[in-house]
Amino acid sequence: MPELILSIHSGPHDSVAALFEDYQLKAAVQLERLTRVKGDGHKNPDACIDEVMAIAGATRVDVDVISMSRTLLDVKYFRRLSGVRWLKEVALRHSRGLNLQYMTHEMRRYRSRNMDELFDFAAVRRDGGFRPDAVLHFSNHHEAHALPALFYSAWDEALLVTADGGGDTVNYSHRSFSNGAIKTIYGGDDCLFTEKPIDSLGRAYSAATLALGFRMDRHEGKLTGLAALGKPACAEEIASYFRVDEGGRVHSSFSGFSHMRRLMRRLAKTVKAEDLAASIQQVLEDTMLRSIENLLARFPSKHLGVAGGVFANVRLNRLLAERLDLDEVFIFPAMGDEGLPVGSALIYLLERDGLKSWLDQRRPLGPIFLGRDYTDAIDPALSALPNVRRVEGSPVTEAVKRLVQGQIGAIFTGRMEYGPRALGARSILANPSRRETHDLLNQRLARTEFMPFAPVIAAERAADVFDVNAVNARACEYMTIACDVRPQWRDRIPAVVHVDGSARPQTIRREDNPLYYDLVRGFEAASGLPVLVNTSFNVHEEPIVNSPAECARALTDGRIDFVVTRQGVYEKKSLP
Repeated sequence: MPELILSIHSGPHDSVAALFEDYQLKAAVQLERLTRVKGDGHKNPDACIDEVMAIAGATRVDVDVISMSRTLLDVKYFRRLSGVRWLKEVALRHSRGLNLQYMTHEMRRYRSRNMDELFDFAAVRRDGGFRPDAVLHFSNHHEAHALPALFYSAWDEALLVTADGGGDTVNYSHRSFSNGAIKTIYGGDDCLFTEKPIDSLGRAYSAATLALGFRMDRHEGKLTGLAALGKPACAEEIASYFRVDEGGRVHSSFSGFSHMRRLMRRLAKTVKAEDLAASIQQVLEDTMLRSIENLLARFPSKHLGVAGGVFANVRLNRLLAERLDLDEVFIFPAMGDEGLPVGSALIYLLERDGLKSWLDQRRPLGPIFLGRDYTDAIDPALSALPNVRRVEGSPVTEAVKRLVQGQIGAIFTGRMEYGPRALGARSILANPSRRETHDLLNQRLARTEFMPFAPVIAAERAADVFDVNAVNARACEYMTIACDVRPQWRDRIPAVVHVDGSARPQTIRREDNPLYYDLVRGFEAASGLPVLVNTSFNVHEEPIVNSPAECARALTDGRIDFVVTRQGVYEKKSLP
């Protein structure tokens, strides 16, 4: 009988649950989509657990395996928490309003990997409503980042690289897959009790984000956009703190994260914001490129799989695709910590079945619409609004007509996307031919004016407009990489072209999302442009829309002009 595997992660900026039936990913939902708090974390993802169970028509009692990252756990389950330590923890919980602590801190304190010795997992099962015999499994943070890129690829060899702000003691991991074996080069559990390195480019990027007045662990993408407007005036100084050894390891001379913050604060006072952004971007690109070049020299491969928050940087991913001699680069689309539950479940399956059987189960990732399906609920919800009317006619025809006219619409179809990108289930759509579209979208959605918007295009047309090729094509399906816009198209679709002539395209096929595809091709037939603007269906600082109620609110608040579903087009009624 196949096992039902519940995989969860509770972290400081992402709490998530995913559900597998053996190797089949059935559902995955981030806590922020349910609570409507952007980047919701620092809590057990109970709401996500209930959501993925409901999507699969199962209950917690049905769960055979609970696979977890070794991250935040309620301190009441820490067996050795007593005396002065208990009093300190109570004081911290009271001052911070938090009741979770990192499991790895406890493991490192006692230099023990015996989880049952450190934590009361019988109580975890009982309090969570799970069976007493449910298997509890724990995964290495960076291995959980690394394995999905391999599992969802048909590669016979690959280099797997992860990079982020830290997890299970390290900030990077390197793995080589060849001759039917996976070799951990760096970043495995052998590092669990070693001294924590201060070498994270991700943390340095976050320090620059903070120094420029943005929110760390949320607004790093703003610096990526801003960097194209500046010059790397202080890149040399920042780079002097980093070096890459012959084995590909990144090292730094920073004494700690506070040292990084002091440097970035000082630099922010001496250079323009866009120049600091350009500087940290160049250091990130140069250092990671050198690291991976050195790794490929030792472990040759034509395939590169990457994940971790650093690889949310689409400009870095473009550089790797263009500068390295690769057949393909693939970025797991839930590249941040929201993707850890997928990797955690895959680690369990690897340990259960062995590598040969695990490799035999590999499959294409396909569309990642993994939230609740509101297809039957969206049209009644919109029709019930007193100030909204349903437009007569074909949904595609009526939506395309409005897009050609310059209206801003939203598509709401099927199950919500998993990961940070809107991929056509909950997307805002607009005409890319007008530069004023960019400004109007920013105004409507309360977004930063220098941030670029992304294009969507049918897969068979993508190479005509963008530099989409065999190396980056699969990454473009999930909007995880930037590429060049063909010069002859830049003036025709200015709303989706960044100042450096690049874009972050999404390519689509009809079998994956018929309504979305038909809108794109219908717009091309009506306008001659094979591209639409696709940006996430949300207001700045809010998560992507999930439910019909949130969609309806955006329409009635005037954030969008219309909503298109499989059944119809809806717009606000005109005032009498």
